[in-house]
Amino acid sequence: MKKLFFALLLCSGIAFAQKPVFTQAKVKAATVYFNGAEITQAAQAVLPAGTSELVILNVADYINEATVRVGAPKNVTVLSVQFTRDNITENEPDAGSPALKKVRDSISLLETAIQRIALERTSEQKALELLDRNQQAACKESGLSVDELAKLVEFHRSKRKEIVLQENTLAQKQEKLTVLLNNLRTRLNTNITKEPNASRGKLVLQVMNDVAGNVPVELSYLTSGASWSPFYELRAENTTDPINMVYKAQVVQQTGIDWKQAKLTLSSGIPNQNNVAPLLQAWFLRFGAIYQPYNNSNAVMNSLQGQVAGLNIQKAKAELQESSVSNYTTISENQLSISFDIDVPYDILSNGRQHSVTLKEIKLPATYKHYAVPKLEKEAFLLAELSDYSQYNLLRGEANIVFEGMYIGKTFIDPNQTTDTLSLSMGRDKKISVTREKIADKSGTKFLSSYREQTFTYDITVRNNKKDAVSLTLKDQYPLSTDEKIEIELLKDDGAQVNKETGVLTWQFKLKPGETKKVRISYKVRYPKDQVIANL
Repeated sequence: MKKLFFALLLCSGIAFAQKPVFTQAKVKAATVYFNGAEITQAAQAVLPAGTSELVILNVADYINEATVRVGAPKNVTVLSVQFTRDNITENEPDAGSPALKKVRDSISLLETAIQRIALERTSEQKALELLDRNQQAACKESGLSVDELAKLVEFHRSKRKEIVLQENTLAQKQEKLTVLLNNLRTRLNTNITKEPNASRGKLVLQVMNDVAGNVPVELSYLTSGASWSPFYELRAENTTDPINMVYKAQVVQQTGIDWKQAKLTLSSGIPNQNNVAPLLQAWFLRFGAIYQPYNNSNAVMNSLQGQVAGLNIQKAKAELQESSVSNYTTISENQLSISFDIDVPYDILSNGRQHSVTLKEIKLPATYKHYAVPKLEKEAFLLAELSDYSQYNLLRGEANIVFEGMYIGKTFIDPNQTTDTLSLSMGRDKKISVTREKIADKSGTKFLSSYREQTFTYDITVRNNKKDAVSLTLKDQYPLSTDEKIEIELLKDDGAQVNKETGVLTWQFKLKPGETKKVRISYKVRYPKDQVIANL
């Protein structure tokens, strides 16, 4: 019995002492999240019967080892999985291209040869310097006969010629090798962009195989070296046609391996790294802060910044016409995330650069109107309003605006707002002129005993210089008081809608082509004359 046990241990030791089997994995698919990616790869390996060590090269440089999943045929049992970036053996194969490896090896040999020649040239130059110094010293010594001096000169001449010729030969050889080295480096830099990146990451599997032969292996894992963000392009030819929205994704990855012809899935969810089965808890709703895309000193203009992202075409209305690019993307949604499955394979290189991926294109019916706040901006803004925007399951993201064939600028699309209508700022419309002028004879300061009374009057003029009629929302404001010593009275609003809580005045106009309208605002402020109001 002891002999049998010893034999089993010996056989097991021999099995594990066998040389590892190396193979390279190829990326098949990648699910990219906002803060990571799940990569699926495939590999083939010829495994012997029994227990062996399989080393899978060309996996991501950094892996969450707890998330590694390995699929293999029924006759193969995976005993253990380990991630490493270290070499397994001294003669480990290169995960990169064999052709590029030959070029790199040649470059290394040439660099060594050039360094050796440089050392030989330095030695010859030192010998020449030493010869010249000795010749000068010998000539200065007395007691040399004419014959001895002639022999010395002749020796110096021949030896110097020999050294100079040798140094020139070495210089020519070094120049030729340098040209060859530069050509190889150029060839390497040219071809390296065409070859997949060779990562240092590898998975070491201990496997037990029932039958020797070729074994397919599929593996998946999570890595933090990738991300994506929504991006949009909004195109409008005029104020009557729908907005053509192109939904894009900016994908960035630095996993160490290039994704060549990989199937992409983009998800707004968070990678799940928990192996414990989830349990549903009570779902309580509560109020929370609303995200603001960025702060602006103009509080009124903040409400204008465009907000849009994420589409659910399956629930879109019939009048929304999709383009052919939409046929290659399938959208799946649940309560917490949206996924975009792209049927067209993509090449995403591991270079840290943004790769643009087109997801969907859709025509969105919009209502256009103009908006002006001349106190803060001397130009009018064109807004596109989308009603019932919640059906698109929008995500936050930047958008480029192209109106009437001209690039206008960027806006930010954010669905986290409480209004029923989503307003997209399409940029400034210079064909709507807006002026705000202070009327001097209706403004001024009076002193009444211990009080100072100031009156402010402004005329606001808007003109439609376009060939079409426009709807314009015009806003201005008068100040409010938080101190009982400061009294404010609105004297004239010219029919504006007055919000007494904010002091905002709103006019709604329909302007015909070439039409001009003027409104006047006037208010009075009374406060102690020994006080100063800094922001009046």
